[in-house]
Amino acid sequence: MKRIFTYIIILLCSMMILLHIGCAEETAPPPPKPRDFIRQLVYAYADNGKRDEQALASLYALDPTLGERWERIMDLWEAPLVLHEELPDGLAGDDSLCLVVLGFRLNPDSTIRDELIGRLTVALAAALKYPNALIVCTGGPTASSEPAATEAGRMTEWLAAHGVDPARLIAEDRSLTTGQNARFTFDILTERFPKVRQLAVITSDYHISLGRLLLGAEAILRGSPVTIEGNAAWPAPSGTISVSSEASALLSLSADRD
Repeated sequence: MKRIFTYIIILLCSMMILLHIGCAEETAPPPPKPRDFIRQLVYAYADNGKRDEQALASLYALDPTLGERWERIMDLWEAPLVLHEELPDGLAGDDSLCLVVLGFRLNPDSTIRDELIGRLTVALAAALKYPNALIVCTGGPTASSEPAATEAGRMTEWLAAHGVDPARLIAEDRSLTTGQNARFTFDILTERFPKVRQLAVITSDYHISLGRLLLGAEAILRGSPVTIEGNAAWPAPSGTISVSSEASALLSLSADRD
């Protein structure tokens, strides 16, 4: 009888141990993933303008390649931005340079709004200054009454009508956000124009920072040799983009790779 009681006690203790282990496994938090530290890194900078070195170190520990790429993205985000009304001198003089003209919402009837005309006027001057550069016009269908019309289509038509050789013009006509501008532009350049090594961003002044950040981040995340080497900004009468909006756009760009 005493032996039976001993067995019962041993069995109960074993069950309690197994139950404790099972509960511990159920309640244990999942291991961290790279995107957890990427979010931490981006939100910290958006909140207080400082780099979270601990989050970056943790990302390096999990994935050294991602750690190195996000360190470069943070360097780009933190770098001072100098706006130019026209493209600076010294960029590549051949078709290894590509001008990326960011679109703007069309009127409902698909005509071009004044802000987009301003951006195109700056792009035209840049095209004349660098006559061998390729030109990507990027923007999708945003005319509510003309669903087949696209920003890129109207932009390339405008530039061609003002004397730019159509052979230089590339229409990226699917994107609806600046992040998609960057992603789809790189899809085209990678597949069809691998010679491109420099990009210059052309858009409104308040939009240059976001354009530079997302195009640069897209290049870095792809491991591309392409770099952002200049900008030309149209001085818009109004318009702002907050750092928190830049952070959201950057995380959306990154999320495409999760």
